[in-house]
Amino acid sequence: MNLEIKKNLASNWFKTLQEAFCEDINKLEKNKVKFKSNIWKRNAKKDGGGGEYKILQNGKIFEKVGVNFSTVYGKFPKQFQKNILGAHKDPRFWASGISVVMHMKNPLIPAMHFNTRYICTTQDWFGGGMDVTPSKIDLNERREFHKALKNMCNRHNKKYYAKYRKWCDEYFYLPHRKESRGIGGIFFDYKKNNFEKDFKFVRDVGITFQLIFQKIIRKKMKKKWTTKDKEMQYIKRGRYAEFNLLYDRGTKFGLQTSGNVEGILMSLPPLAKWK
Repeated sequence: MNLEIKKNLASNWFKTLQEAFCEDINKLEKNKVKFKSNIWKRNAKKDGGGGEYKILQNGKIFEKVGVNFSTVYGKFPKQFQKNILGAHKDPRFWASGISVVMHMKNPLIPAMHFNTRYICTTQDWFGGGMDVTPSKIDLNERREFHKALKNMCNRHNKKYYAKYRKWCDEYFYLPHRKESRGIGGIFFDYKKNNFEKDFKFVRDVGITFQLIFQKIIRKKMKKKWTTKDKEMQYIKRGRYAEFNLLYDRGTKFGLQTSGNVEGILMSLPPLAKWK
């Protein structure tokens, strides 16, 4: 398949998914709080792509949720080339993706994160995943979450779930704290063996997250919480912020490619605390 066709298919899917997620979130909020849309360009002087990040804040359910879509292209700075697959000899790149971060008002509902992306250098590949970060562990919720992920992965390859769960556990780990960020999920990168199969899997990851986040929220949205619960959430959000600023690949990639800073940092919680 022609590379330009692959790019268009991936980019159009990510944009469609952004619109679908926002529609679902609006329904959960009963359309009483609106997303603020921010359209941006990577370079004001020359064409380097851009995107749109949408943020909804101070809702009845979502304290802050960001849904970011972008398609960017250009050349990697020389100091970053060696760190990117396929960019060692040729700095040109093209990248499109969607990322979602949900910080909830009710501290009994976990923070949730999802992203999928398609990157082209001299090689092209998909990456992404999803994970859940509760401030209070719910064993049933963890079991149901991982069951849904395993079922989704098994539709494509029986080896995916164990591999991508392990990768997620290793990735979302704070070495300076010696603790995991949350209850895990799946994380994958460098999927480049078969575009049709890989793209089918990436689409399924997006649809599965769409079902999962609504199920988790609807189950707990009316549960009562205490001040102590909220304080625990603030502390956990501090850990979330630490990971995203110190270790997250997406944050580093966005900043290295002159992405929109506000869009990149939309993942940070609206309020966090440290002891």
